[in-house]
Amino acid sequence: MEVAFGPEWSSEEKVKCRDMVASEARYIFLHEAPNASVDEISMKLDKSPLVGFVHYRFTLEEDIPVLYVYEIQLESHVQGKGLGKFLMQLIELIARKVLNALSCSSLMVVNN
Repeated sequence: MEVAFGPEWSSEEKVKCRDMVASEARYIFLHEAPNASVDEISMKLDKSPLVGFVHYRFTLEEDIPVLYVYEIQLESHVQGKGLGKFLMQLIELIARKVLNALSCSSLMVVNN
């Protein structure tokens, strides 16, 4: 999770910050936890290091409800282990559950 996003970052910083705190913004935060029981992990979650996150939101695109992934970031030491793929599968599952609950019959996954 790099601090700098390139030379264009300063001009987009306000827009990015506004997007990140918008009421529609949803996040999944990933914390690093040693091998432990679920009870032990939940008690220590606030002290475990953040190793990644997914920023997504639901919106309407031409009157069709869709889910957009705005950002996925992972620390370098957790990359290359299938975690990004798992997160995209999780997001797709969330989209299917929520959008189907809204009586939508289709889901389009676009990989840019």
